[in-house]
Amino acid sequence: MTELTTDADVEVGREVLTFPPDFLWGAATAAFQIEGSTTADGRGASIWDTFAATPGKVLAGDTGDPACDHYNRYQSDVDLMKSLGLAAYRFSIAWPRIQPSGSGKVEERGLAFYDRLVDSLLEKDIQPLATLYHWDLPQVLEDFGGWRNRDTAYRFAEYAAIVHERLGDRVQAWTTLNEPWVSAFLGYGNGIHAPGVTDAVASLEAAHHLLLAHGLATQALRAQAPESHRLSIVLNFSTVWGDDAEAVRKVDGLQNRILLDPVLGRGYPLDVLQDTTWLGDWTNVVRDGDMETIATPVDWIGVNYYNPTRVAPTADPDFVTAGPHAGLRGVEIQPGQGELTGFGWEQNADAFTELLVRLSQHVDGIPLVVTENGSAFPDVVDPAGRVNDVQRTKYLLDHVRAVHRAISEGADVRGYLAWSLLDNFEWAAGYSQRFGIVHVDFETQQRTIKESAVALSRIIGQNGLPAHGYTV
Repeated sequence: MTELTTDADVEVGREVLTFPPDFLWGAATAAFQIEGSTTADGRGASIWDTFAATPGKVLAGDTGDPACDHYNRYQSDVDLMKSLGLAAYRFSIAWPRIQPSGSGKVEERGLAFYDRLVDSLLEKDIQPLATLYHWDLPQVLEDFGGWRNRDTAYRFAEYAAIVHERLGDRVQAWTTLNEPWVSAFLGYGNGIHAPGVTDAVASLEAAHHLLLAHGLATQALRAQAPESHRLSIVLNFSTVWGDDAEAVRKVDGLQNRILLDPVLGRGYPLDVLQDTTWLGDWTNVVRDGDMETIATPVDWIGVNYYNPTRVAPTADPDFVTAGPHAGLRGVEIQPGQGELTGFGWEQNADAFTELLVRLSQHVDGIPLVVTENGSAFPDVVDPAGRVNDVQRTKYLLDHVRAVHRAISEGADVRGYLAWSLLDNFEWAAGYSQRFGIVHVDFETQQRTIKESAVALSRIIGQNGLPAHGYTV
């Protein structure tokens, strides 16, 4: 880690923060959020197709079609990435495109699309980072219980091996699952995400089977490429703040440690299991050998971060939280402080530094990659054809500086991928929230580079940025 200044920077009194020379810069997306073409070339239905088609589930009745029409416009989107100087692109593969029914017959046209995408990225010297699952479970598997059904974990490992065998000669970095916490607790617990199940016990069953799927898939991919490929899982984290240590412990356990610790080989945290006794006997779901499978070693851990979580104890010890942390007793989630994003999330880069330093210490030497970090704001294209997204640019620069501080404090962070490359379908919020560093007109599919993308492009070009201020 070095601190560098140039003569020009010295003249204007700026301190420049530089990153390690091999630090990975890029952006991320997810298949269902951008691809569209949900029935093209044999693609099967996913749980998100079904959920979005259910009245009242997604804001304004929005669906994943056409989204950003990336399935047809991938080449121009890759050209756009190249123009921004992105060194890496994290994308997800749609399981229903590869196996429309979740198992058995493989759809060649689906694999061919990702062949074309990967080849296009490599032609532009952009490293592909493939995520095998970003929430779009084939609907047929959900009809048989989805992630509540242990068999789904084995079907996922089969699918992972199929994709890896096809693309593994060109894709070196792989993620099994994106944010299994969201899939389990928002999909099966409070039902605000697909498949919309509201069953507390089912949420933990799903969480365990998702982790089992990760372990089985990691073993399958490692068998195909024992040494050369870098394998990972991506988890969503939040720094938990509050004046009451017990309230912080409870929420941190259910938010951060419950899925991370099993991946690290430490099993499910006992204090979290004690906090969730209201869910029944979860140990009936865990079978011999499961925890060893889940702990199959990974090469890096993806970190998705957006905002801190503030908590406080309640006067009533029997009060039970609702929302994403449903079920915890005696704890209340507090509103964010200061400036908020369009989603109402607190903007606090200090929490990001704290999280990365703590995680790096907790994972015992496994490198971290920031696989998602971003903010939603209502953007407009001005009469001159520009999108001056001042708030997002400030958020991005503050959080990149937070990564630099974490590295300076000893955190082993190897890369930063902004969420998201494009404005897209934002799950239950439909098209109402814009996270992209590139604006998308969903009527015309016109792409417009935002000022935040220009800022990221300059950071990538310099591999650094000024220590203070909001321009680079």
